[in-house]
Order: sequence, then C-alpha cells, then structure tokens
Amino acid sequence: MEYAISILPQMWVGVLTTLKVYFVAILPVLPLGVLFAISKVAGPKPLRWLLNIYTWAWRGTPLLLQLMIVKFGLPYLGINIPEFYGATLVFALNTSAYVTEIMRGAIQSIDRGQYEAAKALGIPYWTTMFRIVLPQAFRIALPSACSEAINLIKDTAIISLISLQDITKVTQQIFARDHNIIVYVEAFCIYLILTSVLVFIFNRLEKRFGRYEQERSADQ
Repeated sequence: MEYAISILPQMWVGVLTTLKVYFVAILPVLPLGVLFAISKVAGPKPLRWLLNIYTWAWRGTPLLLQLMIVKFGLPYLGINIPEFYGATLVFALNTSAYVTEIMRGAIQSIDRGQYEAAKALGIPYWTTMFRIVLPQAFRIALPSACSEAINLIKDTAIISLISLQDITKVTQQIFARDHNIIVYVEAFCIYLILTSVLVFIFNRLEKRFGRYEQERSADQ
C-alpha cells in the first residue's frame, strides 16, 4: 500500500498528459462528426465522395500506423508537427471518422415521413434537420458515441510509443526502475476510473435525452 501511494505523484504526471491529449482530441470530434455526417447525407456528390474516402481510409487502417505516418512520414515531406499535436490530430481525425458514420446512420434511421411532414408545413430543410432530426439522431447515436469516447481514452496508451509521458509510458518507466507489479495494477485502476467517469456522464446524457423524447411525445 505504501508503495502504491509513493508512486502516485509520478502516475499523476501520466494522468495529466493522457487527459490533455484526450480533451484536445475529443473537442473537434462531435462538430466534425455531425458536419461530415450531414454532408454525407445531404451534401453535393463530390463532397460525399471525398468524405467516403476519408471515412474509408481512417477506419480501414490501424490507429498506430496512422500515428507512425504523422510522426515519421510527414517529416520526409518537410512537415514537422510536435508530438503532442501530431498525436491529438491523429486521434481527432480517427475518432471523427467513426463518429461520422455513427451520426450518418442515426440521421438516416429517422423516418422519412418526418421530412415530408415538415416540408408540407413549409419548414425549410435545414430547419428540419437541426430542429427535428438531429435531436433524435443524437439520442440514437449516444450509446455508440459513448463506446468511441471510451475507446479513445484507452487508445491514448499508444502515445507512449512516441515518448509522450502518458499513463502507460510512466508505468513502464516505474516498472523498469522498481520491478514491482503494483504499478501495473495501479495503472489498470486509473484507466478503469477514467472510463467509469465517462460511462457515468454518457448514461446521464442518455437519460436526459430520453426525458426529452418522452416530453416531446407527450406534447404531441
């Protein structure tokens, strides 16, 4: 127990790095995912084609390979991105590709009759999309989005391979120094706490959207 407490300050450094990467990467994910999803559903054909290539490429290749290309491949083209920003860029683009497909599926699952009813009432298409369709799509997409958010915080462990001092990197360094398995148990618990917090937040959001749908149905 004393050993576990003694290494907490070092582990905290790793936690801060992990959280910094996570939050910087997650911030653009929802706006990009929603924007790209709407564009894939209602955008011009050339844009839909480009977005199909984007989601195909980023979902069809390993995250680690994408990180290595940014870290080691871009410098050959004269593009040097600091490790922190390179990692967050890769995580943001990778996760956005998944969220794009999640939101696209959620939007397309909404009954077409709602579009037709709104059109008959003279409601513009984009008003229908943002005021009627998207609130329902968000609730449908929420469980899958939660899974992606959890996956992202676990995926940050690969930044240890590019020398960023995240939880996994700090754990490896402490173990190499002390050869005490307790440090891995502690890292396990830290990741579990972080993912549990995310699950709690998303469960609350899901319940809130559920109440919104119930109130909306009652009003109708």
